Amino acid sequence: MAKGLLVAAFDFSPAKEDEFHDWYDLEHVPERMRVPGFINAQRWIGEENPKIAVATYDLESHAVMNSPAYQAVGGDNGSVWTKRVTAIATRLLRFEGTQIVPGDVTGPDGAAALLTVSMNVDPAAEAEFNAWYNTEHLPQLASVPGVLTARRFQAAGEGIEKKYVALYHLTSVDACRSDAWKSAANTPWSEKMRPHFRDLLIARCVKYVRKG
Repeated sequence: MAKGLLVAAFDFSPAKEDEFHDWYDLEHVPERMRVPGFINAQRWIGEENPKIAVATYDLESHAVMNSPAYQAVGGDNGSVWTKRVTAIATRLLRFEGTQIVPGDVTGPDGAAALLTVSMNVDPAAEAEFNAWYNTEHLPQLASVPGVLTARRFQAAGEGIEKKYVALYHLTSVDACRSDAWKSAANTPWSEKMRPHFRDLLIARCVKYVRKG
């Protein structure tokens, strides 16, 4: 069965940094990791803006998001602390979906960086967009030195903000700036497809390390 994914990204500039991280580390992540079907939780911080936080959760399948265990802590059933912090921070992305390619791979533990790419696409070009991503773009980026995993996801559930997300776990954020990356990313087919991107959001992050 295809693995699922939950991603949340915040600009927590308006919040107190120590409270934001305490909430995530001491309540929010442990709460979700107690839900059956949550495989892992990984936290990331913006490379250029350390007030950007990204959290990724691999799931046994997207069905976990509809389970009674998750529903008991998610959405309107979030804790008082969750509601207070998320009301202060600015949400940049919330995505839940199913892994398209490769289908059953989870995020590795040893990555030092993460590139997150989310977007919608012009419906008229969507079939070719998916063919390009699946057969050329993702495989070529996956082969770049420093790329540990390259995965694509399609949104599921309600309230979809972005239909597609790609996650690249990296040995260093420099991997996605290398000449090999540029060569793999900038093909004629890529240039043809880029004008069809909508609502593009890119986050280059380093692994979050709790202070103290």
